[in-house]
Amino acid sequence: MTTPIILLLSGISPEYNAELEKHGRPVRAIASDLREKAIADLGEDVKVVITNGFAGLTQSEMERMPQLKLICCVGVGYENIDLACAKSRGIPVSFGPNTNADAVADHALALVLGLLRRVVEGNDAACRGIERNQLSIPEQLHGKKLGLFGLGQIGSRIAKRAAGGFDAEVGYVALQPREEFSYRYFDNLVALADWCDVLVLAAPGGSDTNRLVNAEVLQALGPKGYLVNVARGSLVDEEALAKALRNKHIKAAALDVYDSEPHAPYQLINSGEVLLSPHVAGRSEESMRNMAELVMRNMNSFFAGNGLVTPVPEQS
Repeated sequence: MTTPIILLLSGISPEYNAELEKHGRPVRAIASDLREKAIADLGEDVKVVITNGFAGLTQSEMERMPQLKLICCVGVGYENIDLACAKSRGIPVSFGPNTNADAVADHALALVLGLLRRVVEGNDAACRGIERNQLSIPEQLHGKKLGLFGLGQIGSRIAKRAAGGFDAEVGYVALQPREEFSYRYFDNLVALADWCDVLVLAAPGGSDTNRLVNAEVLQALGPKGYLVNVARGSLVDEEALAKALRNKHIKAAALDVYDSEPHAPYQLINSGEVLLSPHVAGRSEESMRNMAELVMRNMNSFFAGNGLVTPVPEQS
């Protein structure tokens, strides 16, 4: 009898191999060429796929996995998994809510402060022996208006840090007002951008939010405004962002995510007004452990006949 395959399209530490092996043989295929080869060679025997929102899992890939029983998503995003196909096959999909929200919130504030305090410019100047009076004067977060697109688990943590730790005034756009918070609610993104000094994106990806941060929003943010994206690259019209930066319609931007991942957007590389990180906001020792352990809890619960601990909302 062939050993079932657990196909890992997203990273989980090898320390979990023993637990994975209770359900099959783990095969890591994160790079795109390894992924295609693994599916071609082993697809017939794949029982579980472990992926993430960026890597996803397509209908054509599922169709080459006749024994597929379960899809586990590492982290909160799952926008590139074909849920309709999974539903038609009766394949449950789990995700990882709250597993990396603190890490993302920390990173968002790091990017905000990196822009305002011009940390990269300061580091470069110190290394090159440039005196401080030759540099642009940095700004402070204290007293600024910070706008959040999204006030879920991540957005609410960013808001708490900004308001409680830096005395920033917080406003937000969400599907509906969150009565448990005293932050200022806006019913559209243009109005929020017009009001705030720093616009932070913390909303889900997918068709509902695709390219919502467009030229109109950036124009409203204005020449003294900052944009920070720790959500999904699909939220931002990157051509409009590049143009806004060139024309000084906004002051600067910091992006942890972009459409061209894993490659940084060519039109923004080496811009003095752009701070980039390679989609690491959700990564920390603590969050990686949280995400892996929730994947294992879902897998163990499912194969014990108890269903999923955290099914995606569309299947709950």
